[in-house]
Amino acid sequence: MNISTHMPPYDTVDAYPTRHPDKEQIIERADPVLWSEWHEGAPISRDEATRYAKNGYLVRHDMFADDELDLMVETARGLRDTDPAERPADFVTEPGSDDVRTVFRLDEHSPVFARLAADTRLAGVAEFLLNDRVYLHQSRLNYKPGFKGKEFYWHSDFETWHAEDGLPRMRSVSASVLLTDNSRLNGPLLLIPGSQNEFIACKGETPDNNHESSLKAQEVGVPQPETISKFARDLGLDAASGPTGTVVFFDCNTLHGSNGNITPDPRSNAFFVFNSITNRPVSPFAAAKPRPAWLSNRDRIMPIDTIDGPITR
Repeated sequence: MNISTHMPPYDTVDAYPTRHPDKEQIIERADPVLWSEWHEGAPISRDEATRYAKNGYLVRHDMFADDELDLMVETARGLRDTDPAERPADFVTEPGSDDVRTVFRLDEHSPVFARLAADTRLAGVAEFLLNDRVYLHQSRLNYKPGFKGKEFYWHSDFETWHAEDGLPRMRSVSASVLLTDNSRLNGPLLLIPGSQNEFIACKGETPDNNHESSLKAQEVGVPQPETISKFARDLGLDAASGPTGTVVFFDCNTLHGSNGNITPDPRSNAFFVFNSITNRPVSPFAAAKPRPAWLSNRDRIMPIDTIDGPITR
C-alpha cells in the first residue's frame, strides 16, 4: 500500500475549530474524501470509488453468506437481551426506558463482531478509502425497536470525534452492517450527499460529561435547523436502505441521522469506525477531557490485521 503523506502523524493543529459559544460557522474541508487513487487491485470498483468521493458514502450489497448473517443476527439479539442488572456502562438505553439503544465496544463484547471488524470486506475497504492501516476508534450496535425506536438527530460524527475525542483530521470512515432489513420506513440511515465537503463548526460550548446525555439525545455539536435545511435543499436527501447484510460506508464528516421507528419492523445495525493509524487522538479540541475509553479508543491503538474467509462461531 502506498501510504499518503497529506498530513503528519499525530497532528495537534486545530484545523476545524468548533463549539463556538455564540455562533455557527461553515468551513471548507481541508482533507481528501477518498485518500487513495483507484487501481485495478482495489477492493471496490472505479465507479464505487467515484461515487464515494462525490457523495461521501457507498452502499454495497450481497457481501455475506446466509450463515454468516444468521450468526451475526443471533449474536446481536443476544446482546440486546442482556439482563438489565448485568449491563455495563457501555450499554445505553432509550430515553425514559430500559430498552437498549446502543451497545458500545461491540468488538470486546463479542468475538463474532471482533472477527467482523477485521474482515477484509470491511477493514480492507477502509484501508483503501483512507490509504493507510486502520484501527477501531469505536464500535457499536444500534437498535431501533418497532413502534418505539427513537430518532438520531442530524450530525457529523467528525464534529464530536474532533471536539470531544481529539481526532485531528477527517481520515476516518464508518462501516454500518445492516442486521435487519432497513426500509425507507423503519428509520434507516439518512444522509445528505456531498455534505462531507464542508465542516459545520457548531454553536455551543461542550458541557462537562456531555456524553452522559448526548448518547440518548444529542443537543450540543449539532447543526442549526436552518443550516440542515440549506444543505438538504442544495444537495438533497438519501436513505441508505437495503436488506440484511447490506453495508454502508460513510465518511466521518457526512451529515446523517435517522427517523424514529413507529413501524412494526425493528431496525438493528452494527457500526465500526475505522480511523487511520496516523490520525490517532490527541487532547480534545473543544472539551475539558476525553470521553470514556468505551466511546473513544485511546489505549488499544494497533493496526488491524485484516482477515479473509467466512465468519464462523
